[in-house]
Amino acid sequence: MYIFFQLIFKKDYWTTGKVKFDIEKVAELAMLKLTPEQKEKFGEQLEEILEYMEKLKELDTDNVEPLRHVLEIATPFREDKAYPSLDRDKALMNAPAQEDGFFKTPKVKD
Repeated sequence: MYIFFQLIFKKDYWTTGKVKFDIEKVAELAMLKLTPEQKEKFGEQLEEILEYMEKLKELDTDNVEPLRHVLEIATPFREDKAYPSLDRDKALMNAPAQEDGFFKTPKVKD
């Protein structure tokens, strides 16, 4: 997590505590091409989110039980059982491209 924050925070965060995102690095990691207006808008929004998270640190949570699930149930998981799966040929029937019995997709990133 620390390495991730090093990648996306501008250096002044670590010295001043002021929340500033390196929005260009975030856009690169998300493979987004942003206009200068979008960079400014999204950067401001991300900063507001982090500032709010900093404010939440002020809350006294010493006597608050950790929340494991929003519903009060014993376990949210179902029993792990094997079920019949879709036949490979049927699954690939409408695939736009396939190779050696697998879905073929375009390359995402160099």
